[in-house]
Amino acid sequence: MSNPFPLAPRYRLDDEDTWLIGIDPIRRYWLAINGDETLQAVISGLDSEDFAAFREAVFSFREMHSGDSVQLPTRAGSPLIVKCVAKNCFLLEGEVNGYAACHLFDHESLESLLMTAHPDWVCAPQHKALGSKLLSLAWSQPTVSQVA
Repeated sequence: MSNPFPLAPRYRLDDEDTWLIGIDPIRRYWLAINGDETLQAVISGLDSEDFAAFREAVFSFREMHSGDSVQLPTRAGSPLIVKCVAKNCFLLEGEVNGYAACHLFDHESLESLLMTAHPDWVCAPQHKALGSKLLSLAWSQPTVSQVA
């Protein structure tokens, strides 16, 4: 049995605390939970193959109403599920320290993250190292062997 760890930080572009650590080259969103960089979340972001797919994804997000959800493609294979909780409040699910967590965004913040899926977008040079960091974290995880 696992202990639930409910967490629902809300992110806005005008927050006093810096919550966006960066966006790596494969468009994963790196978040500092409530501005605390020791608590980080990495969420696979929208990835579009071409401008038409990008445009369709952004329009489907813009058309959302309270109670709606939309699945957007990511490079990770599993979709980015965006849920409209209320007017100007959108939910993305993720994990923090192995526990399920909900991340709430206002419209402007989430749309600005989705804009990084534009085919011409290039990540900031200092954010290229984030992808390597995730890979190194994966190598440090213990392996599980199945015992019959």
